Amino acid sequence: MDIKHYVNGQWIKEESMHCIPVSNPANGEVITNVPMASKELVHEAIQHAKHAQKEWAKVPAPKRADYLYAIGERLRDEKERLARILTMEMGKVIEEARGEVQEAIDMAFYMAGEGRRLFGQTTPSELPNKFAMSVRAPIGIVGLITPWNFPIAIATWKSFPAIVAGNTVVWKPSTETPLMAYELAKIIEEVELPDGVINIVFGGGSDVGSLLVEHPDVHVISFTGSTETGRKIAELGGKHLKKVSLEMGGKNAIIVMEDADLDLAVEGIIWSGFGTSGQRCTACSRVIVHEAIKEELADRLITAMESLKLGNGLDEGVQIGPVIHKSALHKIHSYIQLGLQEGATLLKGGRIADFESGHFYEPTLFTDVKPQSRLAQEEIFGPVISMIAVQNLEEAIEVNNSVKYGLSSSIFTQDVTKVFQAQRDLDTGIVYVNAGTTGAEIHLPFGGTKGTGNGHRDSGIQSLDVYTEWKSIYVDYSGTLQRAQIDN
Repeated sequence: MDIKHYVNGQWIKEESMHCIPVSNPANGEVITNVPMASKELVHEAIQHAKHAQKEWAKVPAPKRADYLYAIGERLRDEKERLARILTMEMGKVIEEARGEVQEAIDMAFYMAGEGRRLFGQTTPSELPNKFAMSVRAPIGIVGLITPWNFPIAIATWKSFPAIVAGNTVVWKPSTETPLMAYELAKIIEEVELPDGVINIVFGGGSDVGSLLVEHPDVHVISFTGSTETGRKIAELGGKHLKKVSLEMGGKNAIIVMEDADLDLAVEGIIWSGFGTSGQRCTACSRVIVHEAIKEELADRLITAMESLKLGNGLDEGVQIGPVIHKSALHKIHSYIQLGLQEGATLLKGGRIADFESGHFYEPTLFTDVKPQSRLAQEEIFGPVISMIAVQNLEEAIEVNNSVKYGLSSSIFTQDVTKVFQAQRDLDTGIVYVNAGTTGAEIHLPFGGTKGTGNGHRDSGIQSLDVYTEWKSIYVDYSGTLQRAQIDN
């Protein structure tokens, strides 16, 4: 499949184009080659976005929304085909891939609805014969930098609210998963979204990403990725007075109290810890368990893990797919060695899976993990769960909050008083009760506290705050000069 950049409604193949291969993580087969954009092409994309934004902002928001409805319909028509492509390039099992494409569909229709809302406020003036209101206004050009683990969901979380609000977009997808961006570009072309509204340029973060962050005509940067990279983007963005939205790492925990439904808890832990092979920012990597049920929960988890099938995600019977590449495989394994050195007890897994090809790691479970150990503090981004025993809910909450991240947390309990104490005191942007740490719905804000983010949110109507400015408007029809705070 020949991938090209998509700029100003045109497919661009540069003469001096350098490409890198993209491999299926399940078998190592090269499935495409992704082109690396030149500096000149990135600047060209930004200039086209700048030109297009002036006219796009004048299109009535309900008409802008019509394009999102059309994109949503095309995504729905192509759902199965897109899901299979997603599995092929990223590795997640087909059931999860279908769910991710559905997120994109849901986001298209949800944000299309905002085209008839984009609510501002009207408020009484303190002066007679004077009208006061506030409205949302587009900011300009939005630079998007998206990761490989949710190559279409996260892209639509960011791009759809940006364009319905009247902005234009220059998007740098991950070079690990370019096919979903390419497929979305084809849909954008099919629905005849005006040229320059969404532009897609492939390339590395140090090249294309840095150009977007530092270019004076790009007014907003929305990034999902590592905390280290996000911090650098925030520093550069601050230097240029850009609005920067960051969604970064997680070290999420499921709390299991002594009164929990253990069958349900095991299901939630297995799904949250090993789904997407643990390569989610919301993945459960810690299980904080009441000491009275620690052994029983561990036994149940081991039994459940024994039935998990690893393999190519296109096989309907497979529950755990590969990790993204070989370096991820070795990073995960290095944490297993570290956990053993720190004194944790390996109950199951802890090995690179024995496959002829592909990048597979066995689902892994540790116990006797110390809350302040590196195994319990650092994001692994793989199928590794650490069990930490506690004596009560207060200690469980303290352990949950002891990491530098604050994305998602969960508690399993039948006690309503514990539920309300936990949802109040857990320092995370998302809290689940009697469910795992994954499964965000697109009409609620998504993001976290501390090292996970910088206060902005993807998804939900709150995402519009990233891509709009508030404009206050006063209309004085008194026929005289009235001075606020002076003449009232």
